[in-house]
Parts: sequence; structure tokens; C-alpha cells
Amino acid sequence: MKAIYAHFAGALGLTFALAACIPPSPQPSPAPERTPAARNPVPQVSLPAAGPDPAYDNWMDAPRTPGDWTYSSETGGSVASYGGAQFAMRCDRANGRIALMRSVQGNSATAMTIRTETTDRTVQAQQMRGPQIAADLQARDPLLDAMALTKGRFAIETPGEPSLYIPAWAEVTRVIEDCR
Repeated sequence: MKAIYAHFAGALGLTFALAACIPPSPQPSPAPERTPAARNPVPQVSLPAAGPDPAYDNWMDAPRTPGDWTYSSETGGSVASYGGAQFAMRCDRANGRIALMRSVQGNSATAMTIRTETTDRTVQAQQMRGPQIAADLQARDPLLDAMALTKGRFAIETPGEPSLYIPAWAEVTRVIEDCR
């Protein structure tokens, strides 16, 4: 027999000899029998009542308002709306203007404060049909650029209404660019 086969046979034999020295693993203990236990009632947790906006050291730390952006092109411009009808931006291409529209509960709001990473500005708003106000801006207004380029989000604050914390997704820029 060749030497290589002898070495192989010796190594194989040594492997089996070592394996025989290892004690067998213990048998697992049987699972305990299940006995029906008395059901503990689930503790009831009461949620806090809805109240005013919680206070944050920085408005950018507040959670974003639930919802998503939608974009649609229409004759003479385009519209991007957030969270259904909570906030919308409408481009009037013929006049080079963009309307910032927000749903409100009351009819007394006449101002909107827009907060971005770099700019805070209060703009005058007009009551629209139904529970909505709108502020009209020139398409080249620097506030619109600040909304599009802010660090992830901008805020819309209206007296007597909860603040909206809206992400600055592509739809914002798209409406702005449609009017320029």
C-alpha cells in the first residue's frame, strides 16, 4: 500500500477513536405538562386625552404630521397636497404665483407662519371656500426655496390650529419649478 493511503487510514482511525471518547449528550428532559392556569386580566391602559401641541425645545424635533405627498399636473399648473387636504401647494403658471393652502377648523385664521431650517416668516392668508385658508406668493419668493431645501421638513403654524410638520419631499420642489 502506498504511504499516503497508510497516513490517511491512520488519521481516519484516530478520528474515530477520539470521537468514541466523547460522552453522549444528555437526553433532554421532558417538557412540563401544561395545566390550565388562571388567566390574569390584561391591565387596562388609559390614553391621555388629546390636548394642545406638546412643547418641543426645537420644532424640528417634533414628529412629522401623518400623511404623504401627492402630486398632480393640471391645466395651467400643478398641485401637491399633503395628508389629504391638510396642506397643499398650487401653482398658477399663467400668473407665476403659488398658493399655500391649509385646512382650518375655525374661520378666524388670517395668517400662516412658515418655519424652515433657515427662514421663519408669517404670511397673510385669505379665507377660501370651506374650511381652508390660502397665502399667495410669487413663484420666485425665497421662502419657497427655503421650504424646498430645508433640512428634511418645514412647519406650518396657524393661530388656534395644531401645527403641521411636513416633510420637504420632491413634490414641493416640483410645484415650485412648474411655476418658474
